[in-house]
Amino acid sequence: MKRIISIVVSLIILVIIYWKIDFTNLIEIFQNSNIYWMIVSLCMVVPITTITAWRLQQLAPKQAQLSFGEANKLILAASVLNMVLPSKMGDIAKAYFMRQQGHLTGSLSLSLVVFEKTCDLLSLLLWCVLGLILYPYKNWLFWLMTVSVGLGLTLGLLLLSSHKFAQIFFVLSKAISTKKLKIKIQKLQFSWEEMHHYFWRDRANLLKIALTSIFIWFLHLLQIWFFILALKAWTPFLANLALSPLAILAGLLPLTFAGVGTRDAALIAFYQPYFNASTAAALGLLCTSRYLLPAIGGLPFLGQYLTTVRNLSQEK
Repeated sequence: MKRIISIVVSLIILVIIYWKIDFTNLIEIFQNSNIYWMIVSLCMVVPITTITAWRLQQLAPKQAQLSFGEANKLILAASVLNMVLPSKMGDIAKAYFMRQQGHLTGSLSLSLVVFEKTCDLLSLLLWCVLGLILYPYKNWLFWLMTVSVGLGLTLGLLLLSSHKFAQIFFVLSKAISTKKLKIKIQKLQFSWEEMHHYFWRDRANLLKIALTSIFIWFLHLLQIWFFILALKAWTPFLANLALSPLAILAGLLPLTFAGVGTRDAALIAFYQPYFNASTAAALGLLCTSRYLLPAIGGLPFLGQYLTTVRNLSQEK
């Protein structure tokens, strides 16, 4: 039911967007786009996915014997599931799949995925804070977002680095949560504690994973900038570091299907100083392709995931 509601909300937002913009102009923007930059920007999916798979392989302990090819299949198949399952459940299914294949124990595989997604979010927030600090057109709203994103980054770093702070955070979270949510927080707390124990044992590897995550998200934001060049528009790269993460964060809100709609509206609002709404809407379509292309690439590997998804649904 939640998935149906999110699809409906996405459709409503898109109808409003395309009703207000010049649709003919949108088509012309794609027809007149720079083919070279369009190919380069879309092909960025390949190195981003490849490096993300390498990071997953580095995260897994050596005894797991997770090959680079298997890591790629896991990333691609999870991309498919993230398009159709709520709340990024494809990544949770990825942990269950690693457990089923005998690579890791159930708790450690979930801890690994939690750490992976935490690194992604913190890296995105880091680039966003840097961009917002350097962004030239700051009004009260952008100062508010700068402070909010900065607080989010600080909270995440404290949760990741301080075991005591994490314990206090989870205790307070459970105290103000519903009974159903408390169970989920309890599971997350257990995985978080195991993650602390596992990853802080090897600080050299921890640093390698952190730097790799920051680089991966640099490539994500660079790809969006390449999209802008492909549309024959212009935004200073430093400004793009501020604006594109904000749009991505808007797409992560659990309101719409795969971020479609909220992300598009955010792109139109945030990039208004640099190009018109039709160009921003075209950018929104290209940003959706960032999620669609890996999902298409993961379809051949989806079959071996289906049993995992059914088991995950039964455990919920």
